[in-house]
Amino acid sequence: MAGHEIPEPADRKQVADPRSEPRTVGESRPSCDPAFRHGVVVGFDGSMSSERALAYAIGMAHRHGSGLIIVHVANRLPTTVWAGCEPPVFVDVPDHRTEVLGLELACADYLAEVPWVLVERGGDICHELEEVGREYSADAIVVGSTHGLVGRIFGSVAGRLARRAQRPVIVIP
Repeated sequence: MAGHEIPEPADRKQVADPRSEPRTVGESRPSCDPAFRHGVVVGFDGSMSSERALAYAIGMAHRHGSGLIIVHVANRLPTTVWAGCEPPVFVDVPDHRTEVLGLELACADYLAEVPWVLVERGGDICHELEEVGREYSADAIVVGSTHGLVGRIFGSVAGRLARRAQRPVIVIP
């Protein structure tokens, strides 16, 4: 149909600013809140193991008098199938789970003991947890252990993170 236009949704969120310059690989993200420097980073996805890790991280942050950086990493999904000559392209898929987790955490009484912030990232869980730890100069990264078959086959996040992290990694069973 020539001349027919599909209107853009009014609530469409812009993913990237087309006028902004892309960052190089070595270039870091903007600086973070200094109140959370040398805090405790904890990976959280709402699972039982991440809830245990969160409970431990809250106690650790409280004992050290530091802030808590709660990180939820959304998965990235391939948008194209690898055709042999072009590598697959990865895109951040909107993950409303972070909003739900944020609301649950905001209503939680047990987080009243420590200052905390929820950080959303997209990509590889290990890389993003270590990156957040580097940005905040975290004293430690706390994660829950994996008890499933997938973790045994492909390697758990905790195991991969412990091998590559530049700061202490605490794995909560």
